[in-house]
Amino acid sequence: MTGKCRYADDIAFSGLLYGATVRSHLPHGKIRNIAFQEGIPWDEFVIVTAKDIPGDNCVALIAMDQPFLAETEVRHPEEAIVLLAHSDKYLLEEARRHVVVEIEPLPAEKNNLLKSYTMTKGDVDSVWSQAFKIIEGEYATEAQEQLYIETQGVTAVANAAEGVTIWGSLQCPYYVHKALASLFGLPKEKIRVIQTETGGGFGGKEDYPSLIAGHAALLSWKAGKPVRIIYDRAEDMAATTKRHPSRTRIKTAVDAQGKFLAHDIEFTIDGGAYVTLTPVVLSRGTIHASGPYFCPNIRICSKAYASHTPPHGAFRGFGAPQSLFAIERHLHRVAKAMQMSPEEIRRRNFLKDGQTTATGQVLRDNVDLQALLDRALTVSDYHAKQKKFGKENQGSSVKRGMGLASFMHGAGFTGSGEVALASRVCVEATPEGGIRVLTSCTEIGQGKNTIFGQIAADVLGIEVERIDVVMPDTAKVPDSGPTVASRTSMVVGDLVGRASAQIRQQLIDAGFLKEGYGEPDFVKACKKFISCRGPLRGEAQYEAPPGLFWDDAKYQGDAYGTFAWAVYVAQVRVDTVT
Repeated sequence: MTGKCRYADDIAFSGLLYGATVRSHLPHGKIRNIAFQEGIPWDEFVIVTAKDIPGDNCVALIAMDQPFLAETEVRHPEEAIVLLAHSDKYLLEEARRHVVVEIEPLPAEKNNLLKSYTMTKGDVDSVWSQAFKIIEGEYATEAQEQLYIETQGVTAVANAAEGVTIWGSLQCPYYVHKALASLFGLPKEKIRVIQTETGGGFGGKEDYPSLIAGHAALLSWKAGKPVRIIYDRAEDMAATTKRHPSRTRIKTAVDAQGKFLAHDIEFTIDGGAYVTLTPVVLSRGTIHASGPYFCPNIRICSKAYASHTPPHGAFRGFGAPQSLFAIERHLHRVAKAMQMSPEEIRRRNFLKDGQTTATGQVLRDNVDLQALLDRALTVSDYHAKQKKFGKENQGSSVKRGMGLASFMHGAGFTGSGEVALASRVCVEATPEGGIRVLTSCTEIGQGKNTIFGQIAADVLGIEVERIDVVMPDTAKVPDSGPTVASRTSMVVGDLVGRASAQIRQQLIDAGFLKEGYGEPDFVKACKKFISCRGPLRGEAQYEAPPGLFWDDAKYQGDAYGTFAWAVYVAQVRVDTVT
């Protein structure tokens, strides 16, 4: 509100150069020549190609398949080939248009399966002959743009003596850190990633910042000056990752009461030209494909294919919205076949405590989807509006209607993912009696700073104004895992609470604080502890909750520590003329 936030394009640097990217215009081909046309003072420009890369020319993520800069072959339109830098951003844009890349077209590649999963529960094939009805459907979703208000942007300062430092609009500092260490072949301590205020992410700034950060850093490394790359909206929408397009085929068997007997589901997504995060997106979409409904027999076969489009990546929901869209549309088709309302078919099949999901996970969430549905229908005045709109729509070009959908979403990384991350948090006291919360989790509009402050304040029994949630900087904060997967409050917030409790306990054990203390007592105790004994800090690392089991090979067990549950009603108006 005050305008004091410093976004990626707000931070001043002496001698700053602007960076630009020359990209492929073809989906697939061999690079035959790069020509720099006359009319541009090329001797004033910093020019980087793949030959200038000091380390590995691949973005370190899941698979090492995506180059920072294409060297001999391009696999999608908008693939980066040449980088330019200059102090005049308008001359820079003119220069970009005077770089001509000759590309010999190649046909589409045929061997393009990126990843597949098969998940089974019960015996699907034994059910079809017993079914009262069998209903089939196919459902598709297209690519979708995150459209964060602030476009992708970073500034880099890079040289052999000091290493590489990045200031950027990003979600996952340690993803960028890992990618840059590999790109430059530098030790970890020579790489520093600092998150600037970030104007939205929604998944779009999860993996892509590694690419743009690498580009800015390569230019800075060669120039010996700071380099900033800020995409305009057109380049951001053309070149960056989108939600994966999908196609889902569902075959469902029901009994005479409309209860599900079996689902046979084929879930397919388009990964784009490189792997990026596609296997993990496919995983979550697969696990959620049967929705928040109980079915004793389920088979889900999922596949991700490569295509010659810019790579697809993270977007809120991470694969689940695609497969949940399909099962929710399918339920309306099942309801129609059974001459039931969409509401009733859901009521008869909602998951209940003690029942199992598609992975065989036993529900212990005390979930009551029936009550959620009742509330959603009441608050939205669903039935009355549905009846009213049905009458008003007759003879009118403007049609109104009521949409209904149910939802489940696993919170945190799937299966053993959180154990593998082994996230860490540090909380430290200051001599003034303040508290600093140190995590790599980023504030991207979701309220992380407020939540972490509240958790620490509650545990320590002090006002939230005494809590400073430090902006992520890999030189100062531990690796708390990425800011994704609805994990920040639940997983990392718990670590913040545990680390804060350690500080309180140290003060009590030292005899500087007594139970039932007030805030002035806490402030005095911190000052005394630090004065007498030195630094006062608490640290916590993730440990799996007891009783959870996950089989990565069979894709069976407790997929998530907990789920979110919801019922949605949408009121829709469509002008059928326009």
